[in-house]
Amino acid sequence: MPADLAVLGLGDTGLALAQAATAAGIGVIGYDPDPATVADITAGRVPPGSLAAADLRRMLSGGFRATADPAVLGRVRTAAICAPTPPGEDHALDLSAVAAAARALAPHLRPHTTVVLESPVYPGTTEGFLRPLLEAHGLRAGRDFHLAYSPGRLDPGNRTVRFATTPKVVGGHTPACTEAAAAFYGRLTERVVRARGTREAEAVKLLETNYRHVNIAFANEMAVFCHEIGVDLWDVIRCAETKPFGFQAFRPGPGVGGPAHALDPNAAPHFTPPAHPRLPGHTLRMVELAQEVNARMPRYVVQRAAALLNEHGKSLRGARVLLLGVTYKADLADQQGAPAREIGTRLLELGAQLCYHDPYVPQWRVMDRPVPRADSLWEAAAEADLTLLLQHHRTYDLQGLAVKAQLLLDTRGATPAGASARL
Repeated sequence: MPADLAVLGLGDTGLALAQAATAAGIGVIGYDPDPATVADITAGRVPPGSLAAADLRRMLSGGFRATADPAVLGRVRTAAICAPTPPGEDHALDLSAVAAAARALAPHLRPHTTVVLESPVYPGTTEGFLRPLLEAHGLRAGRDFHLAYSPGRLDPGNRTVRFATTPKVVGGHTPACTEAAAAFYGRLTERVVRARGTREAEAVKLLETNYRHVNIAFANEMAVFCHEIGVDLWDVIRCAETKPFGFQAFRPGPGVGGPAHALDPNAAPHFTPPAHPRLPGHTLRMVELAQEVNARMPRYVVQRAAALLNEHGKSLRGARVLLLGVTYKADLADQQGAPAREIGTRLLELGAQLCYHDPYVPQWRVMDRPVPRADSLWEAAAEADLTLLLQHHRTYDLQGLAVKAQLLLDTRGATPAGASARL
């Protein structure tokens, strides 16, 4: 039986879309070129940070199925490309998975199909990069099939924000393409917001993602500044967020992790659709600065740890350091981009003895060597020269840990004032 939707790429974004569509009664096929990924999903196993296993089981019982066979892509009405676009060493997004998905779809593309790109990309990617790949077998976007971009909007672990209540932005290659994409997403969400075109919709993702990184960077700079002048930043934030207009509270931390990487158009490849021949005339300096500031935070946390030990007559070399929480976000198992690994690496290089505790991570490695996991959190905190809170999981009794720990450095501002040293 033909499915309504094919989701190409079964990571966080793809599985979230597949879950919403399945729940809405839409027939969904998930395509991934990796047979191992398909086998895991078919067996009800999901990678850390994705759906809960129970959610995946409900999807499977609702008709969702995963496959590595691209032939099934020719039997769908809508195809959503949700392939990952991680940054490379040059900070440019790696579009190879998007290209692979497009090449898998193109030979099977049928007239009147709606193709939507949801992966984080630079403005111009849908028309300048994706469209030529899809048109390689003769069909033309806007004439034979619909092409659009819709930025993924996920907040992993947020139990109050749902796909159906989150507005969906869509921008098409033509007005008809926009309407086709809007008609599809209108079946999944209460509100569809139409952008003027694909580039505007892509720029929405650029703005939303970098808004987070820039504001976290400012909070991180304030953390360093306030520590140097002896001001309690966490009290400052508590007071500032009472302002009912013109302010949104962002909090500092040991670094910025997660799947939503900063989108730096300065590193974008030079593809430009013929209809829009202009390239950016200036760089986004705020994004560059935010990346620099946020990338410095793991080093700063280690410096604070060493200083705290020194204040109590201890050296970081040889010190027993307990790391609490090694995931990128509270109450999730996802370790994508979590600053804990760089912090652990720097501590080991400076001679510290590491152990860790995380209720969501049964095994953890740093510098390709296993780090001992604390069986008893209370005993480990009492024995460690320094306990370093990197992620505040709800299961942690921080008031009790502050009493048990010899020294506690809280990078999340989660402990009661005066109970520990805070970032």
